[in-house]
Amino acid sequence: MEESQLERNRRNGFLALVLRPINWLKMLGEEVHWSFVIGVMIVYGISQGFAVGMSKVSTMYYMKDEQKVQPSELQVYLGLLQLPWVIKPLWGLLTDTLPVLGYRRRPYFIFAGFLSVTSMLALSIQRNLSLAFSLLSLIGVSAGIAIAVVAIDACVTQNSISHPSLAGDMQSLCGFSSSIGALAGYSLSGFLVHLVGPKAHVDSIPSAARLYCFFSSFYPLHNLSGVTLTSQGVFGLLSVPAGLVILVGMMLKESRVHKFTHRGVNEKFLDAGKAMWTALKFRDVWRPCLYMYLSLAVSLNIHEGMFYWYTDAKGGPSFSQHGLFASKNSNLSLITYHEISSWLNSDSELGCSDVLFWYGMQEVVGSIFSVGAVGSLSGVLIYQNWLKDHRFRDLLFWSQLLYGASGLLDLILVLRLNLKIGLPDYFFVVIDEAISMMIGRIKWQPLLVLSSKLCPAGIEGTFFALLMSIDHVGLLSSTWVGGLLLKFLKVTRTQFDNLWVAILIRSLMRIIPVFLLFLIPRSDPNLSILPEEMLKMKKGDNTLESENTEMVSLVDST
Repeated sequence: MEESQLERNRRNGFLALVLRPINWLKMLGEEVHWSFVIGVMIVYGISQGFAVGMSKVSTMYYMKDEQKVQPSELQVYLGLLQLPWVIKPLWGLLTDTLPVLGYRRRPYFIFAGFLSVTSMLALSIQRNLSLAFSLLSLIGVSAGIAIAVVAIDACVTQNSISHPSLAGDMQSLCGFSSSIGALAGYSLSGFLVHLVGPKAHVDSIPSAARLYCFFSSFYPLHNLSGVTLTSQGVFGLLSVPAGLVILVGMMLKESRVHKFTHRGVNEKFLDAGKAMWTALKFRDVWRPCLYMYLSLAVSLNIHEGMFYWYTDAKGGPSFSQHGLFASKNSNLSLITYHEISSWLNSDSELGCSDVLFWYGMQEVVGSIFSVGAVGSLSGVLIYQNWLKDHRFRDLLFWSQLLYGASGLLDLILVLRLNLKIGLPDYFFVVIDEAISMMIGRIKWQPLLVLSSKLCPAGIEGTFFALLMSIDHVGLLSSTWVGGLLLKFLKVTRTQFDNLWVAILIRSLMRIIPVFLLFLIPRSDPNLSILPEEMLKMKKGDNTLESENTEMVSLVDST
């Protein structure tokens, strides 16, 4: 009887664990309209998370292997993709002040989707693209995603003001959607790149030999040896998620704007500018803005230097040149393409039926990013369940210290200390990526919640876009300064002697924001920060109108 009761309790506990996220989503849907919840999932989960996760690996390999750029140059070029995010206030102003055909949001979703689709298809269809055209197309994709995110951010911000106690939950929903989408994108990236876009030459391998590698599923080795990755096929597939944004815009129900004349657009732009300037002069607004920029700018980004070291350094992991091999009669081992080719051409008695798998390490880079997405998702879970009620300043203090310490894991890897303690490169890189992304997300979540509380009524979308653009200027600064650091230290495609110095400098600079925490208010994260008069909507002919934008039921919409 007691055993039966114990087993029943366990079953009920498991059921409660499964139902917990469902009940949480149900609660959010009841409070802020469930179609808003689905809208966040589509834009953040599919358009941003999944699509960016899918394209990141192929984009980096494309720039490295086909465009032949140096690490410092790649830092600058990828920084250019941030430009549409830097001008997010412009997109926010347009959605807040310039209705199209009587609607404020629907046309911008449609435009964003078409821009992304056409840019994706241009990359997919055209061959032997110049560097300039490739960058222009990638910037177009980035702009389409940015515009869609601005439109949905306006809804998130409005609901955060009307439901301040749920601000953390809504930002967690954004984080969950983005992380899960990125996890799916990174996990599928290697498989889909090889399914729709590889070029291979296999003259040295007998056609009778059949090994199978695992790119989220098995794939014949005769299509693998000598693989040169191309991103065109993946970009073609990524036009589908972009098309979903068009569908959301077409099906989105929102009240039409009445008595609107385009003659008043300039005046509304001026009103929005004045409102933003008034808000920025408020002490509890400009100080957090300054902190957000500085905390990101001084945390130098040298990711592309690490990526080249992962794949090309002679003394490094050489992920582009190796694979994992296992058979029924041998343990898991790391061997090169040349070694597996020599083995297949030898008189070895080991038959193809004895081979368990061959896992191409070029795709391991995608799996590393997918583990990073799991770490990011874990960070959201930790914040949502245990940290969301902590004061901003206290949480940022500890998370920033841990963020600086996590950077030293790269130093251990580059100095090869992990091998001295018997920890293989791949597993150490996976641990490094998961921990860094988890801590980074824990550090980022309270800043997002804080940003949502700094937006005055009437220009929520515009002002939140302004805050996010400040963040992206910080990211752009860290990326370009990181590229200059790599160039100054002479870190190139083949030279990595000073990479450890760059890692040490980056890790030490991550501690600097700890001394800037006086810029962050000591307020309770569940309370409003702005004065009451800035949170009240202003009505009138010459003032901005704030509407409670709700995405309609996507049962009827999509």
